[in-house]
Amino acid sequence: MTAINVNGAADVIPSSDGKLTLNIPIQIRRRGGCKRITLPNGEMGKPHKPLAPTAMQLALARGHRWLAMFESGEVQTLRELAAREGVGDSYVSRMINLTMLSPYVIQAILDDTLPDNITLLELAVNPPLVWKVAGI
Repeated sequence: MTAINVNGAADVIPSSDGKLTLNIPIQIRRRGGCKRITLPNGEMGKPHKPLAPTAMQLALARGHRWLAMFESGEVQTLRELAAREGVGDSYVSRMINLTMLSPYVIQAILDDTLPDNITLLELAVNPPLVWKVAGI
């Protein structure tokens, strides 16, 4: 984007390489600490709420956070980490296992496109086995 067009009409400009350029006149106004887009007809754009993270996304983030705590020396053992977080030792171990997943599986978790037949428990108990099952 090189410029914001405040005046004029919306139009489409085709180029010789097959791409289209859309001209949409808008104004960006600050309202209540947020930037809001105002369309030429005065209609305000409505912000959308980000989607809440899924259980798998939260578990993956938790596993990476706990592994970082362990690797940095913030905690010395998984048992100490479990006591600090108020969860069981085996739970901490399983969540940290999620950090060993294939990058393709991690991307599928983050995009929420992982097949429904793969469960969090399967991912956490034996990550390399899931690589084979998922065909990755």
